[in-house]
Amino acid sequence: MGTSSALLPEIGTEILVPVCAVVGIAFSLVQWLLVSRVKLTSDRRSPQNSANKNGYNDYLIEEEEGLNDHTIVAKCADIQSAISEGATSFLFTEYKYVGIFMIAFAILIFLFLGSVESFSTKSQPCTYNKEKMCKPALATAIFSTVSFLLGAVTSLLSGFLGMKIATYANARTTLEARKGVGKAFITAFRSGAVMGFLLAANGLLVLYIAINLFKLYYKSDWEGLFESITGYGLGGSSMALFGRVGGGIYTKAADVGADLVGKVERNIPEDDPRNPAVIADNVGDNVGDIAGMGSDLFGSYAESSCAALVVASISSFGLYHQFTPMLYPLLISSVGILVCLITTLFATDLFEIKAVKEIEPSLKKQLIISTILMTVGIAIVTWISVPSSFTIYNFGTQKFVRNWQLFLCVAVGLWAGLIIGFVTEYYTSNAYSPVQDVADSCRTGAATNVIFGLALGYKSVIIPIFAIAVAIFVSFSFAAMYGIAVAALGMLSTIATGLAIDAYGPISDNAGGIAEMAGMSHRIRERTDALDAAGNTTAAIGKGFAIGSAALVSLALFGAFVSRANITTVDVLTPKVFIGLIVGAMLPYWFSAMTMKSVGSAALKMVEEVRRQFNTIAGLMEGHTKPDYATCVKISTDASIKEMIPPGALVMLTPIIVGTFFGVETLSGVLAGSLVSGVQVTESFSGYVN
Repeated sequence: MGTSSALLPEIGTEILVPVCAVVGIAFSLVQWLLVSRVKLTSDRRSPQNSANKNGYNDYLIEEEEGLNDHTIVAKCADIQSAISEGATSFLFTEYKYVGIFMIAFAILIFLFLGSVESFSTKSQPCTYNKEKMCKPALATAIFSTVSFLLGAVTSLLSGFLGMKIATYANARTTLEARKGVGKAFITAFRSGAVMGFLLAANGLLVLYIAINLFKLYYKSDWEGLFESITGYGLGGSSMALFGRVGGGIYTKAADVGADLVGKVERNIPEDDPRNPAVIADNVGDNVGDIAGMGSDLFGSYAESSCAALVVASISSFGLYHQFTPMLYPLLISSVGILVCLITTLFATDLFEIKAVKEIEPSLKKQLIISTILMTVGIAIVTWISVPSSFTIYNFGTQKFVRNWQLFLCVAVGLWAGLIIGFVTEYYTSNAYSPVQDVADSCRTGAATNVIFGLALGYKSVIIPIFAIAVAIFVSFSFAAMYGIAVAALGMLSTIATGLAIDAYGPISDNAGGIAEMAGMSHRIRERTDALDAAGNTTAAIGKGFAIGSAALVSLALFGAFVSRANITTVDVLTPKVFIGLIVGAMLPYWFSAMTMKSVGSAALKMVEEVRRQFNTIAGLMEGHTKPDYATCVKISTDASIKEMIPPGALVMLTPIIVGTFFGVETLSGVLAGSLVSGVQVTESFSGYVN
């Protein structure tokens, strides 16, 4: 039992994983080249051109209406440059502070892990198999620190590349909207695909290379090898935390400041160039919704992969040194890249968008097609890479598992993700009754609107939680903690498509802002607004995926912690554990309070600055004078950098402090409490905010 081999030989795995990653990178570069064909220069065309396959004439609307095309394009290029500079400046400033934290935390990891055996350089008995000798504690400390830094840098790079691609594509989407909504959609979606495939492929390739390089030293000590690889997931998620918090504070502060003064007090349109906060608002879309989301999903992907690898290393895969089954999580991700590549072609090449009403269904079809194809892909991967029967480590014992059970674990995660995504969309789209009821409640004022909104947010938690619960029950019943880890990976297996859809939204939003600021035709603004509206709806689906996968990943990591700490049961009747449970359940509220207060403080400064400019700059409301955009960008940047540190410190330091002073039992309670509470809070906020 557990010694039967997989159909796919080791050499096949060594070829398949890097080839799929390289194909993903190559495909993203092809998409980028196609987007770059849209030039930010004047391009006059003959009105005699026949209608293209998107159902629109290729000649420009500006030419119909007698506007100066060259001036419009030049304005778009200038605005794009301002947004790109603002976003780049913010990320570089953020990364300076995050870099200091990254180095400090890497030193902490090295000291904590090395001090376990007093920085011993002698081989020691393995944790889970005392009869075998494993590499020394010093080696684990060094390699874990290196993998942490690898994960952190890859996470930061994922966010940065996503932001650069989005700011490169926003004005190009605006210009393509002159030729029809179909061409604008393809430009925005291709740009999102560049980010999605780059992130998925880079994350996979770096992890694969790290495993093979570490293997040169660890050789037959797979327990030590994959334990040191877990630093990769920690590095990715810790950087994602700061990216998400810093970017979120930036974008919401700018958004509130721009809307409260511009739309509410001054009654000017959204993204009006007279609004001093308009550039900061558009920058915020990129640093929050693009860079932040990219780092966030990369963190979940890295953690789920590492959690599955750690459990597999102490199961029959690791015990019998079966390389192909061992890399099953990476093979899932590899096939996911190929599936997402085929799915993307459905949106960009096989089916063309000819009308506004086709945009949202096209994006939803992406999720459905990728899920169906991925189910087939998972079945094939499981059949060729996993033995017909094997054992999985389950809290001190080895659980007998069959390959079809493992397939169901991954598939249930994949389909649970789709259900969570569509339920989240149901509660956040204006096409359905929940949002229509909230809109109807506005007839009697803001108070009833807030009450209805809160109720909707709480109600939106119900079905996603049941979906997560079913996924946990099925996957744990079949394959213990390994099952939960691969279920999370199943949910994230179509990450390239999910990110493409998610990035599409802010790119379209920016495109609409640029059209407004450049003074383009109202017909173009209508098209970009239609793209943006579809993007806002599908962005909620992306958030649902992120929350669901984070819940499963957290549980898998919790299981790994409990196993490593030799805790057999987490007994809530024990005072230490119960205290930890209550405190842990409180932490998401403390974290939310800190971030919301930070947004409020930053928004207050932004509102005051926007009001000051409207009141003191002569001719601003008449459009004769340009506002001081740079000051508003600086306010959002300074506030978000300053305010992201306390929430980040709360999350990173709590486990260290609790574990050091109160022991692992209390810490297990804190982790369980924060996991259960955090899922409810985030899901309800997702429904309420959207």
